[in-house]
Amino acid sequence: MLNYYKQNQLFINGILVTLLVVVTYATLGPIAVFALLLLPFAAFTAVKVSVAFIILFILFSYFRLHEAFPFLMPFKIPKLLALASLLGIVWHLFISQKLKPHWHTNHLIFFAWFIWLTVCVFSASNRGLAMEYWSGVLTKVLIMVFAISWWMSTLKHFNVVRIGIMISGAAIALVALSNKMNGIGLVEGTRVTISRELRSQLGDPNDLSLVMMFPVSFLAAEVFDSNAHKLRRIIAFICLITAISGVVATQSRGGLLGIAAVLSFFIYQKVKNPIVVGCIGAVGMLAMVAFAGIADRQSGGSHEGGVDESAMGRIYAWQAAINMAIHNPLTGVGVNNFVVNYYFYSPHWDGKNHAVHSTWFQVLGETGIVGICIFVLVIACIYRTLNRVFLINKQINDKQIDVNAKALKGGLIGFMVSGTFLTQAFTWPIYIILALTIALEKLVIDKQRETSHE
Repeated sequence: MLNYYKQNQLFINGILVTLLVVVTYATLGPIAVFALLLLPFAAFTAVKVSVAFIILFILFSYFRLHEAFPFLMPFKIPKLLALASLLGIVWHLFISQKLKPHWHTNHLIFFAWFIWLTVCVFSASNRGLAMEYWSGVLTKVLIMVFAISWWMSTLKHFNVVRIGIMISGAAIALVALSNKMNGIGLVEGTRVTISRELRSQLGDPNDLSLVMMFPVSFLAAEVFDSNAHKLRRIIAFICLITAISGVVATQSRGGLLGIAAVLSFFIYQKVKNPIVVGCIGAVGMLAMVAFAGIADRQSGGSHEGGVDESAMGRIYAWQAAINMAIHNPLTGVGVNNFVVNYYFYSPHWDGKNHAVHSTWFQVLGETGIVGICIFVLVIACIYRTLNRVFLINKQINDKQIDVNAKALKGGLIGFMVSGTFLTQAFTWPIYIILALTIALEKLVIDKQRETSHE
């Protein structure tokens, strides 16, 4: 039989494919047949350009581009990109072996963090909510952190990622500004959102400000890069103003603080005087607050005497997080379980559950004291790794590595500052920064070795 198959391989395969097409047509229709015929070409493309699919998956998953532009939703692009990315990773990791895994200390700390999150999922008070978030978000983050840190092996890859983040951030900001001007999806009458009617993540002003704030560090790095082409810097400056305007339109105080921190970091690279930078940052912050019209907000506006309602809501939420950690010091109440447990731990009840509105208190309440310690360790390791990148790069003086490192450090600083008021512990920004930081250190070490051999 084996010899007969080898002699008539083409004929037999043709019959099998024909039968498959006929059965597919009879059961699922012509569209399914078309998809089936395209499958080999799609698989080939996924294998050949795996990095592109991984980058696109990150952009669509984080920026929710298909929700910002609803005409893309029927195409299920994030799911298709996820499948293509996984196919490429598996192929190049186990078959072609072009994907060369390497181990980094930050990988170990991140994996320990993921394991602890998994423990907190199974010990959660509402295990269904925790499991849904674990399978829908955290597992993707785990895979992509390793995939990005292993795939990003050239400066070309880093440049593509940076450009993708900058363009996506500007695109989301344009949609936000358009909604603001047309009065679409406004919360509290003044705060802009995107696709709120679709229950999008961008439908919350604070989450939207976070999404637009992340690209600010990459755009600022481009603007402050004196070695970049003037036209490129001008375009980056326009996009930077657009992104900042988008954050201003959300009237998110956490977002404005994050932007002030990021811009202060880049200004400090040029003006080595902390007092001058502090004054510039304070004036810039006041200007953004004025332009944002925060005084006119229905919650947290100037019409509220003393500590405003928005601030008190945060204080109550933070107290609830502390109580969660006190009652569950080891694992907290579980991942994605803060809101459903708010009633039981808050010192004040106004008839509805509230979000924590703080990364640090989110981690404390949902993963306990052990969790906050591991999370802070992850942040510290990223910071130390970036400092090593700057130190090594002083020897080889590569301008492209320098601008990428500054973009990542600016993003990390923005994350830490805005994290006081924005809930972003388990979303993409910090893990993208982590993966790119690992890859960048590997790249700069390889370049150092090449230089020393020469």
